[in-house]
Amino acid sequence: MFIMGAPLAEKVLRPVIVYIFLVVVLRVFGKRELAQLNPFDLVVLLSLSNTVQNAIIGNDNSLTGGLVGAFALLGINYLVVRFLFRHRRLDQMVEGKSTILIENGRILKKELAKELMTRSELMTVLHRQGFDTLSEVEQCILEPGGTFYIRRKLPAKESVEHDEVMQGITELREKLDLLLAGRNI
Repeated sequence: MFIMGAPLAEKVLRPVIVYIFLVVVLRVFGKRELAQLNPFDLVVLLSLSNTVQNAIIGNDNSLTGGLVGAFALLGINYLVVRFLFRHRRLDQMVEGKSTILIENGRILKKELAKELMTRSELMTVLHRQGFDTLSEVEQCILEPGGTFYIRRKLPAKESVEHDEVMQGITELREKLDLLLAGRNI
């Protein structure tokens, strides 16, 4: 259980190589995979993790070997994140750029096609964030990490409704004050 079936150097090198491969592959295949827009994207990510598992651990199923592999993965990620934090330009090259998908309530079809997204998938994203129509959206941006930033065009519907109710209460209060002033109560 504690005796590794492979040399320590191999147990460290395997996860590092797989890590570098996955970073490059996910960068090449884009933000869509990271955004998990549909069940197929999720299946790809789950299958990918299962596929590279053997490349990381090799023939070694020992507890020590697994812990060394996990430590190597966490260590290389820590070093890469620290390095990229100090080198912003390189970080931007590795991460990629944001993509504007909606501008002033209009879908930018070329950008949507570039990200291999359908209108239906984009609308699902908007609905999950509480938007009913495109006319409510000022801008929608797909970030390099696969997250969506969506800015409202108009005040939120709840905010408008609240303001209307408060205005109605104010008008009622003014009418009541006039009524009461006319009765000299």
